[in-house]
Amino acid sequence: MAVLPDGTTTTTTTAPAARSVAGPRDIHIRRARIADVPAIIRLDEAVTGLAKPEYWADVFERYGERRLHERFFLVAETATDEDGDAIVGLLIGEIRAWEFGSEPCGWIIAFSVDPKTRLRGVGTDLFLAISAEFRSAGIDTMRTMVARDNALHMTFFRSEGMMAGPYLQLETKID
Repeated sequence: MAVLPDGTTTTTTTAPAARSVAGPRDIHIRRARIADVPAIIRLDEAVTGLAKPEYWADVFERYGERRLHERFFLVAETATDEDGDAIVGLLIGEIRAWEFGSEPCGWIIAFSVDPKTRLRGVGTDLFLAISAEFRSAGIDTMRTMVARDNALHMTFFRSEGMMAGPYLQLETKID
């Protein structure tokens, strides 16, 4: 992965044989732009089955335009995929401090890779890019939250070295 003069990163590699299903790849990781939002909506819809344009417009406003020194809305792009979209993954991270007594740490709050490009290292490139952003900001701990039944995300984050942390999520229904 190389850091470009504008602060973005780029990766041009031949993925290891165990991960490569399509041979050489050219993945570029950069901050999201407003023009990316329609492709992000399509990516999310391909993964979740739900189009959420208002949600993504709001997310972009919060994480793509404000407090950019502690909020990171990253996208992975290729030249173009077979549908004409270049955005093949996204990851949103934020530095949060003192919630529940936690020292400042980086939180991954959204993560998605186009199902057609999985197992090509896109998620790992996004993970490494957000790790670099957090590290540059002086953060040495990163957290996320994964639904217990989301084996895909659980497997991915564990493969990147994440494990159960010191906090336990609690919830209840509000009548």
